[in-house]
Amino acid sequence: MKQFIVSVATAAVKIVVFVLIVKYVIGIAVMAYDFGYRVFAEEPVSAEPGITYTVELSEETTPQQVAEALEDYGLIRDKNIFYVQYLVSSYKGKLMPGSYELSTAMTADEMLGVMSSSYVEEDGEE
Repeated sequence: MKQFIVSVATAAVKIVVFVLIVKYVIGIAVMAYDFGYRVFAEEPVSAEPGITYTVELSEETTPQQVAEALEDYGLIRDKNIFYVQYLVSSYKGKLMPGSYELSTAMTADEMLGVMSSSYVEEDGEE
C-alpha cells in the first residue's frame, strides 16, 4: 500500500511539473508572437495630425539612444520594438546627424526614413 501511495504522489508531482512547463512555454510563445507582430505591424502612437517634436541626432548618437529618446518623447510605444524595427529595416546604418521634425502620427518606418541618409524630400513639383 505504501508503494502505491508513493507511486501516485510521484505521478501527481510529474503531472504538475509538466503542466507548469507547458504553461510557461505557451506564455513565452505568446509573448514572442506579440513582439514579432508589433515589429512588423506597429501603428503610429496617434492619428493625424499628431504632436510634432524636434529630435536632434549627433554623430555619436546610437540607434539605441534614438529609440530611448523617441520613447521619452512619446513618439513610439516601445524602444525595444523600435530598435528591432531599425535592425530589420533598409535604414540600418543610415541614420544621419541633424535636427528632425517627427510626429506621433508617423510610423517607425516613416521616422527612420526621415532620419536616414536615404530620405528624399518630396516637394510634389515635377
